[in-house]
Amino acid sequence: MANYRAYPEAQVEGEESLPKTSARKDFLALIKVGIVNSNLITVFTGLWLALHFSGEKFLVNIDTVLYTLIGSALIIAGSCALNNYIDRDIDPLMERTKERPTVTGRVTPKKVAVLGFGLLAIGTIFMLLTTISATVIALVGAFSYVVVYTMWSKRRLVSNTVIGSFSGAVPPLIGWAAIDPNLDIMAWSLFLIMFFWQPPHFYALAIRRVEEYRAAGVPMLPVVKGFEVTKKHTYAWVIALLPLPFLLIKLGIPFLILATLLNIGWIITGIYASKKKDEIKWATAMFVYSLQYMTILFVAMVLVTFII
Repeated sequence: MANYRAYPEAQVEGEESLPKTSARKDFLALIKVGIVNSNLITVFTGLWLALHFSGEKFLVNIDTVLYTLIGSALIIAGSCALNNYIDRDIDPLMERTKERPTVTGRVTPKKVAVLGFGLLAIGTIFMLLTTISATVIALVGAFSYVVVYTMWSKRRLVSNTVIGSFSGAVPPLIGWAAIDPNLDIMAWSLFLIMFFWQPPHFYALAIRRVEEYRAAGVPMLPVVKGFEVTKKHTYAWVIALLPLPFLLIKLGIPFLILATLLNIGWIITGIYASKKKDEIKWATAMFVYSLQYMTILFVAMVLVTFII
């Protein structure tokens, strides 16, 4: 296990200035607020579609909506904090994680663990105010992320990205189950879209950070198999996304056209970026597109309910 750096109170002469931070910034870093926010988009989408297709009113169920969003946010945040706790030995080896509070020493491992389990506990209480089904799904997602992915597969298997995609695909199921525990085919369609979206998203990130993952000993696909194999896998997962929006036929033809164009656009983006003969630029283009894809697609699912 790597030694952890603790920043001294006074700056030693000749050292670079240390980044300024605060308790708020440290907290947001520990819970990975970006991940929490992006997952809440899919939680809300699942919840909104369940309300729409079950004929329920949003304001009538506002308490359930709030309990679901708060509970799922806390469970996701707690899971991310525990991920930080577990990965504190390899985070110093990676540029994008070396300033995390668990690395700099601003927050002790014990406090991070307490924070993680505390958020999970409070989040579970909020989720229990919705449905048992939603609560179980949320906790299964947390277990999958913390134990199955972070503790087991991440450092052992090249398929870690695919295994980790399960937990990332759970949020829309949480939202749907909070309204309708009898999960509709549309709920599972949202799960599949999120599941198939994640490998190409994270493969692009892994290519951009391949040397960091190699230094940390994490067997990401580009580290083990190289860039060309990773690119082929990326295209395969994007192509596999093509038929999935048709499972959401109830959202109407305009949505199907938009989703199909987004899928085709992802492939075209990769082909166009490949012409630059720069793997990092290709990965950056694919990574940025994947973020826009997810946001546009799930926001569109909500918006089209106002016209169907």
